[in-house]
Amino acid sequence: MLVVDHVSFSYQEKITLKNINFKAKKGEHISIIGESGSGKSTLLKSIYGLLQLNEGKITWNGEELLGPDFNLIPGHLFMKYVAQDFELMPFTTVAENVGTYFARGDKKGEDRVKELIEIMQLEDFADTKVKNLSGGQQQRVALAKALATKPEVLLLDEPFNQVDHFLKNSLRRALFAYLKKEKIMCFVATHDMTDALSYSDTTIVLKDGEIKANNSPKKLYEKPNDRYIALLFGEVNDLNVSDVWKGEIPSELKNKSFFCYPHDLRKSKIGTLKVNVVQSYYRGDRYLVKSRSNKKTVFFFHKNLLKTGLEVSLFISKETIAKRIVN
Repeated sequence: MLVVDHVSFSYQEKITLKNINFKAKKGEHISIIGESGSGKSTLLKSIYGLLQLNEGKITWNGEELLGPDFNLIPGHLFMKYVAQDFELMPFTTVAENVGTYFARGDKKGEDRVKELIEIMQLEDFADTKVKNLSGGQQQRVALAKALATKPEVLLLDEPFNQVDHFLKNSLRRALFAYLKKEKIMCFVATHDMTDALSYSDTTIVLKDGEIKANNSPKKLYEKPNDRYIALLFGEVNDLNVSDVWKGEIPSELKNKSFFCYPHDLRKSKIGTLKVNVVQSYYRGDRYLVKSRSNKKTVFFFHKNLLKTGLEVSLFISKETIAKRIVN
C-alpha cells in the first residue's frame, strides 16, 4: 500500500502541495485531475522522490520513501515515472531503449521487449532510432521502457497527449488492461477525461495544491461537489430548480441550484426551461447547442441543427435534478 500522509511542498515561497492525504492499494488505478498549475505533476514527482517534502511523508508498505536529500540518485527501484519529456536515448533504436535494463543476449529480456513493443503498437519501428520518431511515437516508447522491469507502481504524466487520436483509444485499452492483469498500481495526471472516467478506480481532484475531492470517477461525475469539479468533465450548466421544475417544488428543493451536463437536457414540448438558440456545434452524431435563458448560458445536445434565435423548451428529469443539487 502507498500512503501519502499530510504532504506539503513549496517551490521556493510558492506553495504547490498543501496537506495532501490519501492511500492507494496494490493494482489500483488513480487519476489525478485539475486545472493547469493545480499540482498534478508536482504530486507525481513527490511520490517518485524527485522533490524534498516540506512536511509529511510518503510510505510504501510501511517504509518511508525518502527524497533527494537522502538519495544520491532520486527515485525508487520498484517505481517508474514517465514524465512529459520522455527521457529517451535519441541515437539508439526503439528496441534498445525499451531493453535498457536488460543485458545483451538475455532471452527473457528480448521476449519482454518484443511483448512491450507489441502492446505499444510499435512493431514497425523496433529498429528505428528514436530521434527519427514523432512525439507520439516517442511517448509510446517511453511507456514501454517504463514497463520493462515490471514496476509495482507506475506514474504517468499526461501519457497520451501526443498520441494520434485514432490510436489513442486502442492504446489506452491495451495499456490499462495490461496494468490490471499485472496488478501494477498506476497514477495518471491528466486533462483527458477518458483517462479519468473510463480507466480509473479512483479520481483525485486538485485545486491550488489541495485535494478538492477524492472518490470514484462515477460518483464525482454524477454528483460533483461544486462547479470546478463539474467543469473538469466538460461543459456544465448551473441552473436553479425553479427554472426547470414542473409543478410544486418540494420544500427541501426550494431556492436550490444544481449542476447538469448537456446530455441531461433534451428538447421537449413538456419542458419548462425556455431558451433561445445562440449557436450549434457539430459533434458528428449530434450537435452541441449553446443557448440563452434570462442572461444565462445553457448547453444541451440535439440530433439536428437548430436555427439561431429559435426558442425551444428543455426538459430534465426530477431524478437528475435531485441527484445534482448543490449542497
